[in-house]
Amino acid sequence: MTTMAKLLVQKQQLIEQMDTAGPHEREEIERLLETIKAALQALDEAGRRDGGDDA
Repeated sequence: MTTMAKLLVQKQQLIEQMDTAGPHEREEIERLLETIKAALQALDEAGRRDGGDDA
């Protein structure tokens, strides 16, 4: 499984946990989601740099 796929699975699991989480857990989940979002953006940007402008 690729890094991106693992991050997407983690993101989905965290989103599902939000429904039953208390206020403190929600804060932690939101923090983790922001971290995952940043990692996905970095992977996306790296992919565009590596495969982008050579064509």
